[in-house]
Amino acid sequence: MYIRKISIGNSYKDGMHYVLDQEVLGGNYNIHLIDYDAESNSYKLYVSREDEIFLWKEFNHSLPISIEYNINL
Repeated sequence: MYIRKISIGNSYKDGMHYVLDQEVLGGNYNIHLIDYDAESNSYKLYVSREDEIFLWKEFNHSLPISIEYNINL
């Protein structure tokens, strides 16, 4: 299943929320992919600009994390 949204923080209401295709970094990049990496037991956020994709953030399970999956695929 594809991850559509990830929320990080002690409180869902006050946490940081990242959604696929969301504009970030002043609108210069879009969130391209939210992926779980089993080897590092972490979630990775990739951003894109034009034809380039970059790893932007990585969150491990030491933080409270909430995941929403895209059920429309």
